[in-house]
This record gives sequence, structure tokens and C-alpha cells, in this order.
Amino acid sequence: MKKLLITLAAVLVTVASYGQGTVVLSNLGGGVNAPVLLGDTGHGPGPDYTAQLFLSSGGTLTAITPATTFRQAGTGAQVIADRYTATPSPILEVPGVAAGASATFVLRAWKTSLGTADAAKAASQLGESAPVTIAALGGGLNPPANLIGLAGFTVPGVPEPSIIALGVLGASALLLRRRK
Repeated sequence: MKKLLITLAAVLVTVASYGQGTVVLSNLGGGVNAPVLLGDTGHGPGPDYTAQLFLSSGGTLTAITPATTFRQAGTGAQVIADRYTATPSPILEVPGVAAGASATFVLRAWKTSLGTADAAKAASQLGESAPVTIAALGGGLNPPANLIGLAGFTVPGVPEPSIIALGVLGASALLLRRRK
């Protein structure tokens, strides 16, 4: 019986040591304040945009699921809420990285209707953070790590015509109408 208990204890310790590292997908709270802006609008992307964390290893980015969206803009002090990821923030397991180990991440954001980050990149509508390295991932008995050190970034907005371009377009329409 004693040998069975020792064997069982050894197996449980081994299983716990292979636990995946965990991280919270949030750009606000827990020492993190990294707003995401939409172009030069001064506003955040809002709920029509997806945010996903990518593991950076050897120059390649691997998507970690699930993704999330951004919050709806509020009123008063909450008017800037659309710059931050939705709550509750998902806790992500980082594949291939043990709890307590370090890992480097990139946060990407894009318009959800574009589908994937690759499709958004092809359409020049992908925004991404600078890489951030987390020294010790959560997992096991430790709480999930926060993305401390994450910097805010901008998602390219859909280009709007300038005032001059709109004026030229209007003048052209008036000239065409007068010509008839």
C-alpha cells in the first residue's frame, strides 16, 4: 500500500509540473493600461473589432484562443471604454509553455467582419502591439499572469476622403448637372 501511495504522489507531481502557463487577455487592469485606438479618431475600435493574443517564438506568431472583442463606448468617464478589451477577460492557456516560464506575446486587433488576422493584414487593416515578454506565466497554484509592459497601439481606420476631395466631387457633380 505504501508503494502505491508513493507512486500515486509521484504521478500527481509529474502531471502538475507539465501544466500549461496561463495569461489574462486584457489591456486594462492588474498593472496594465494599453489603450487601442482606431486610426486618428481618438476613439477605440469598439465591439465590432476582435482582439487576439499571439505567442511570438522564433519570428513566428501563433494564435492563442479564444479571442475577444472590445467594449462598447460609454458615457461620462466611461466614454473611453471602447479602447479596452471586453470583460470578463478570458484566461488563456499558452500551448507549449510551462507555468512559471517566460513567454513573448503580441496583441493584434482587426475588424471582426474581415475574419482572421491574416485577412486583416492583407487588407492593411491590422493593428498590433510591440512584443511584450512576461517573465513568469501563471498556472498551477499561481494566478494567471497579466500583460504587464503591454503598450497601446493603433488599428488603421478606413480611410475617409479629405475635405478637398469631397469639395472636388461636389463641384464635379454640379458641373455635370449644369451641363445637361
